[in-house]
Amino acid sequence: MNTRSNAFNTDVLIIGAGPSGTVAASILAQKGYQVTIIESSKFPRFSIGESLLPQAMEFLAHANLLPCIEDAHFQFKNGAAFFCQNHYTEFDFSQKFSTGFDSTFQVERSVFDKLLADQATQFGTTIIYEQQVIDIRLSDNSQMITTIDKSGKTHQYHARFVLDASGFARVLPNLLKLNLPSEFPPRMSVFTHINSVLDQRLFDQNKILITVHPMHSDIWFWLIPLSPTKYSLGVVGEPHLLQQNEDEPEKILMRLINETPNLSNILKEVSFDMPERKIVGYAQDVSTLHGTGYALLGNAGEFLDPIFSSGVTIALKSAVLAAETLDKSLKGENVNWQQDFAVPLQKGVNTFKSYVRAWYTGELQQIIFSHTQPPEIKAKICSILAGYAWDETNDYATDAKRKLSVLAKVCSHLQ
Repeated sequence: MNTRSNAFNTDVLIIGAGPSGTVAASILAQKGYQVTIIESSKFPRFSIGESLLPQAMEFLAHANLLPCIEDAHFQFKNGAAFFCQNHYTEFDFSQKFSTGFDSTFQVERSVFDKLLADQATQFGTTIIYEQQVIDIRLSDNSQMITTIDKSGKTHQYHARFVLDASGFARVLPNLLKLNLPSEFPPRMSVFTHINSVLDQRLFDQNKILITVHPMHSDIWFWLIPLSPTKYSLGVVGEPHLLQQNEDEPEKILMRLINETPNLSNILKEVSFDMPERKIVGYAQDVSTLHGTGYALLGNAGEFLDPIFSSGVTIALKSAVLAAETLDKSLKGENVNWQQDFAVPLQKGVNTFKSYVRAWYTGELQQIIFSHTQPPEIKAKICSILAGYAWDETNDYATDAKRKLSVLAKVCSHLQ
């Protein structure tokens, strides 16, 4: 039988010690609040999503977390490269339209997430590992959260406010029945890590390489350098396209690589460093990003697709917006969570969504692999690929859907 421990009180309880949780916690702890994070796993732990965007550097700097990341000597990243059959193009972030950081890092998430978590504790955050949230009771002024630890003991926490940064676990959306289907069809991702020295004459070590399958434009691969000897490799596509007669992730991945000449050439004689993994149906939406006593951060709210590495950037943007809005609320100021948090967050999410949609319709691939777009337009698209989806001076952010559709038609006519 489960036994209940004493209750704990805190100003803010955050579910999940991933990047959005630790950024929000760091901001609030530095403002003097008592912050507690409940994390279901033990760190360090594996997480996918290793390719950061330059915009994320600004959010880390806002939380005073950038120095510990810069000191960690992660793999430098200055852009993105795209390959489809014999067509190759790249985007150098230093040539983007928007002002701000023009480089970032490729990070091994087990190391990156632990660095952020450890620094958050230095700012005064309490992190409790290996407990799962199993219930929540919400009210205007006090939220009661029940957790269970690995020994089966339950614990109660009372907080003034709860932030859900639980990522794909989607704790509050599941408990509060907030989940909605994504507008995107269910897709599968199969991925692994490689320990090998690859021939760097065949790709740019400082960029993520996106390769489109030569026969199926809906299938694409990522190759992310994590160090000179370690790489993240994955493939994305609808399940019926990825799977034939096999279900084993290794067989799926190897078959698709062998069908893709540039990747099979790069990856000759490599071995996988960890068991291959696959996830299906990761794109999700919710009916609301906030409610009485809570708000949802990052993937707990909405996850789009890994194609433009937007997940961590959106998560950190949500953390900054939520922390600043919550600070005002806890001080007794009038806030409007919809206008102060959800609406500004959604502007950038909608921009990324337009680019994801255009990638899978083929419009964005038509643009990316065309050599006819003027440099100033490529610079504006480069800004979005660098994560600057909230730049209201960029019409390829504020009017993305229409601009991409028109440009794709122009590129098609000029081929």
